[in-house]
Amino acid sequence: MSVAGAYWRGSEKNKMLKRIYATAFEKKADLDAYITMLEEAKKRDHRKLGKELGLFALMDEGPGFPFFLPKGMELKNTLLEYWHEVHRRYGYVEIQTPIMLNRELWEKSGHWGHYRKNMYTTVIDEQDFAIKPMNCPGGMLVYGIEPRSYRDLPLRMAELGLVHRHELSGALHGLFRVRCFTQDDAHIFMTWEQMKDEIKNVIKLYTEVYSTFGLNYRIELSTMPEDHIGEKETWDYATDILKQAITEMGREYKLNEGDGAFYGPKLDFHIADCLGRSWQCGTIQLDMQLPERFELEYTGADGAKHRPVMIHRAMFGSIERFIGVLTEHFAGAFPTWLAPVQVKVMAMTDRTMDASVEIAKKLEAAGLRVETDLRNEKIGFKIREAQMQKIPYMLIVGDKEVENGVVAVRARKAGDLGTMTLDDFMARIEKEVEEKTID
Repeated sequence: MSVAGAYWRGSEKNKMLKRIYATAFEKKADLDAYITMLEEAKKRDHRKLGKELGLFALMDEGPGFPFFLPKGMELKNTLLEYWHEVHRRYGYVEIQTPIMLNRELWEKSGHWGHYRKNMYTTVIDEQDFAIKPMNCPGGMLVYGIEPRSYRDLPLRMAELGLVHRHELSGALHGLFRVRCFTQDDAHIFMTWEQMKDEIKNVIKLYTEVYSTFGLNYRIELSTMPEDHIGEKETWDYATDILKQAITEMGREYKLNEGDGAFYGPKLDFHIADCLGRSWQCGTIQLDMQLPERFELEYTGADGAKHRPVMIHRAMFGSIERFIGVLTEHFAGAFPTWLAPVQVKVMAMTDRTMDASVEIAKKLEAAGLRVETDLRNEKIGFKIREAQMQKIPYMLIVGDKEVENGVVAVRARKAGDLGTMTLDDFMARIEKEVEEKTID
């Protein structure tokens, strides 16, 4: 299928090898189905659609650092609004930690020793600093700012943190593998007794969110790697708790031996798109080590000091990567609630331009994302262009529509819906947005 260069053991200091990608099938029908899927995947490539739809740009001046354009920001902000709303419902508080912290912190967390080659560093006032590749150490500091009681737990702290990781240039791929991204992290501090219920609560959250986008998922459980910190007994206990939580939620899992984080076992959530492709997005990582390293405490019901347990979790994984997944999943035809432009109002003639502008203003006042097309072009051309831009609804305003106080409505998928009053149309689209309907 393809060939590529690869350094032995991932180190540029080693010899270059040739990596050969191939696949085989038992039946020709399976091969034909796979080739069809590959052709469809090419059409859905988020890099291609991102450019055509004006969502984001990838530039030589910043390899691995995507530029989000106005329509891409509308999409991103809509996702973030949903993120804020769902986290409030699930009892999270939100924090923000600095993008750069000193070497002492990263040594304390273990990242300087385990992750140094992937970190961007600098020197300030003759002291080493690193741009954060993860949000967790900052979360540790926030927890330790004030005394905590068992009554404060579980404490669910969420953060949309901008992180930077030095990826090899050959590994960069659109929004799927970048050097700068927004990680939708959360750190949950809890007692040992609360651990299972908190894991189940996160699984419930993920199930709700992924189903909102029409995405199913499977779970992989990764266990203790060779390069780890902490005692084996603690790892075994944490791994068993994860197994129990998954089973009690009625889910199955695949065991991935030796692929856990260096500080604890983890669950990876692999979502399946409409082509059946799998994408690793959400994670749940148990951590008994960082609370120990940062000497985090809470006062128990017995009045004594105790060490909390912590969960690292990310729902989208990376906002940027999740946008890439959604772009390919929906082939750029985002559902109405998520679409960067939800309605395009088109004037059929110069005489209806003012009416079209007034209609757009009313839609905008209702909180909808609207564009107008007042150009002196044939209406068929305008419709085709809006269809290519994958806009969910088009409103066509001609002399008859103005005279009768209605709009001609055309849907991206269903086509001509006839005429209706603006109030009826607004009720229809607002219902879709509120219910987050998927076309």
